[in-house]
Formats: sequence, structure tokens, C-alpha cells
Amino acid sequence: MHYRSISEIASLISTRRISVTELLEHQLSRIETLDGELGAFSHVDGEGSRRNAARLDTELAAGRWRGPLHGVPIAVKDIYGIEGQPFEIGMPLRRGTRSESTATVVKRLEEAGAIMLGRLHQTEGVYSEHIPPFAAPKNPWDSSRWVGASSSGSGVATAAGLVPATLGSDTGGSIRIPCSATGVSGLKPTWGRVSRHGIFPFAATLDHPGPMARTVADTGLLLQVMAGHDPQDPSTSLEPVPNLSPAPASAVRGRRIGVDFDYAYEGVTPEVAKVLDDAIAVYEELGAVIVPMKFPDSEQAIEDWFKVCGVQAYQVHAAWFAERRDEYGPALRDLLELGGAVSGAEYQELILRRMEYSGRVYEALEPVDAMLIPGLPFEAPPAADMMTMDEQKIADVHRFTVPFTMSQTPTVTMPGGFAAGSGMPLSVQLVSGRFEEKALVELGSAYQSVTEWHGRHPDL
Repeated sequence: MHYRSISEIASLISTRRISVTELLEHQLSRIETLDGELGAFSHVDGEGSRRNAARLDTELAAGRWRGPLHGVPIAVKDIYGIEGQPFEIGMPLRRGTRSESTATVVKRLEEAGAIMLGRLHQTEGVYSEHIPPFAAPKNPWDSSRWVGASSSGSGVATAAGLVPATLGSDTGGSIRIPCSATGVSGLKPTWGRVSRHGIFPFAATLDHPGPMARTVADTGLLLQVMAGHDPQDPSTSLEPVPNLSPAPASAVRGRRIGVDFDYAYEGVTPEVAKVLDDAIAVYEELGAVIVPMKFPDSEQAIEDWFKVCGVQAYQVHAAWFAERRDEYGPALRDLLELGGAVSGAEYQELILRRMEYSGRVYEALEPVDAMLIPGLPFEAPPAADMMTMDEQKIADVHRFTVPFTMSQTPTVTMPGGFAAGSGMPLSVQLVSGRFEEKALVELGSAYQSVTEWHGRHPDL
């Protein structure tokens, strides 16, 4: 049960083969059994979840089924406000803080029948490191391996079958990297597609809230509910939300998959290169047209990301940082100091370069339905190796992620294979033009309809 997709769970609940309460108790029992070692959850709302499950069972008995999310337990990264629940953001100086309101996307999911089961660990302030008293969750494939940042708990909880789906966020790769490290699917939507109201900000114009789940089809189902204009967040787009249903394999025929062979293959391990080769072969077999393309050079954009992120994060933390600087961990402290030192003139240069770069990205993606690249250039390394990263390692981690937060374009990440020696998951990523999530869900779900990588799970 704990590794079933949302669509499978929905079928069981809607036909009364399992009750919402039975499903919830199964997941709570699994969390109690496994999470002491995995450490994905920062808070489990057992009492509230049980009340909601009983109410949803009563509704179902009366003939009311809210849809495929009816009774589905979901856990959220600890940046999503839920009134009365802890809201600590992985920061020691926020210990004991509780949210005074509930995020728009949480309300929308609850209205669709989802149960907010609990909150998940993340890195300090949504940046790059876990600091005491908060600990990094353990990778369920190999507890010594990295789980990525910052949606670490979201990746672990999904991969380990603690919940069918989670909410994460992505400012520089924090949906895609944990998905790659733990072997789950994640959808980073276009910036503005999903409301940020009630979500703790890291860097406003880089923050992308999004779902992580067993399958691409599940991420589309979740995004369908989450997305859309929100008057409480005027930056959300008025662009209509399309039907994000999965597509059969036959829907791939004639679709154009772009590949920049230099960009996609440079600096990746042989096993990642093979996973990419295999994905290209799958799409060719399904009738897609593989289109050689040239993606714009991203080195400057990746370098600029740190200052853009730093400036915007500094604005969030300025008052706390002035008074409690010593309570910050070294990574976030360095980023805030970097952002605080950027002048207005320099920031204007950063904005203009970002706009020009984004325009080149849009132009490159326009002729194709999606571009295919790796999620990460390597398998999840030992966690100890990621405690201190040199410039090359940082560049490698950001190579296939930062370009698409800087340009605010949507991506879907999905399992594409496993490393032969270690058995660790490897990923592929599809990138499309702005507000083209429909193409990503269709192409990703079609890929998963003929591959089995997403169906493999840790032996837990």
C-alpha cells in the first residue's frame, strides 16, 4: 500500500475497498516504524489527521467523493504555513515558532480532499545545510548518501513510502536534486503558476513551490489543484491552468524532444550518460523526433544566481540577521553577507543579465516540446563529501538546475535508471517553455508508461 500511486489509492478509496482511516493508520504506523532512523518528519499531526480522515470517511459514506485526492495523506516541507502548526524553517532561531495562517496551496489541496499529515525537515532557511538541532534526513537507498537540499525531507518521505506525495520548493534545484538523489518524480512549475502566499520565502523571484510524488502523473494531479491565480499573491499568473492529465505512450509520436549533446553530456558520469542515451532511445521508439539544439551558455547565469539569491534572501532576514547573526549556520550566513554587500548598481546589472539570459533560454526552447537533460551529473555522493563543496562541485550540482530557476521555466524530474555498482537512482529531466507544464506531464507520464524505474523502491 505504501508504494502505490495516488491514482491507485484513489481507486481503492472511491470503491470503498479501503477506508481513508485505514490508509492513514497504515502510513502513521510506517512513519512510527521507520522515521526514527530516516528523520524525514519534523512534526506529525496524528490527532488532526485522524479527525480529517474520519470526516472524509463520513463524506464518502454519504456519497460525496471529492476526487482523486480524497483521503490521500500528504506531507509538506516546513515552509508551508498551516495555522497552529510548527513553522521553524530549519532555523534554530525559529524554534517554537508556529504559523498564524495557512498557505493557499495547502487550502486548495485540503479542499480537494488531501490530508496534511505532517511537516518535513529541510535545510536552514531553505538554503544548503542542515544545522543542529535539526539533522539531515537519511537517504532510504543508502543512509550514507546525500539526500540533496533543501527539500530533503520531502524526497526521503516520498521515496521511503512514508506518504504518497509531498510538497517541496525549488530556488536553485531543491525539488530536482532531492528527486534525483532519492529516485522520485518532481515537477518544478513555471514561476507564477503556483501561489506563494503563506509560504516562507527564500528568494522571491527564484522560489518555485511544487509537488514530489511516485509518478509524473501524480505530480500533474497535484499541480492541477495547486496552480492558478491567487488574489492573495498578485504575482501569480492569470494564465489558465491546462488539463494536466497523463498521456499514453502513443501521444509521444511526432513530439519534438530537443537535446544539446554538448550541454547534456559534458561533465556527467558514464552511468548518467547511459541513462540519457536510454531515455533518448525510449522517446525515439515512441515516435518522438529528437532535435539537436544549442542551449545558451549558462556559466554566468549560475555565477549570478548566488548574488541574486543573496540579495533577495537578505531582504527576508535583514532584521533577524542584524540582531542574531551568530545563530546562523555558516552557509546561510555567508550567503546573506554576500547579498548585503551588493550595491544597487550591481544588482541592476544582475537583473539585466538575468533578463537577457532568460530571453535566450525561451528562444532556445521555443522550437521543441521539451529539452532532455540529466537531473544531476552524478549519482548521490556520500553525504560526508557534500559537507564542504569546492567550486567545481558547486558548479556540477547547479549545472542542470539553476538555469531553470533563473529563467523561471518549468521542469519535470523522474527516475531514469540505477547505478550498476551502488544501486543508487539516476534521473533524467525534461524542460519546456514557460507555462508548458502540460507537455512535461504528458511526455513524462508517457515515458513512465513504458519504463519501470519509477516502480522500484528501497527495501524498507
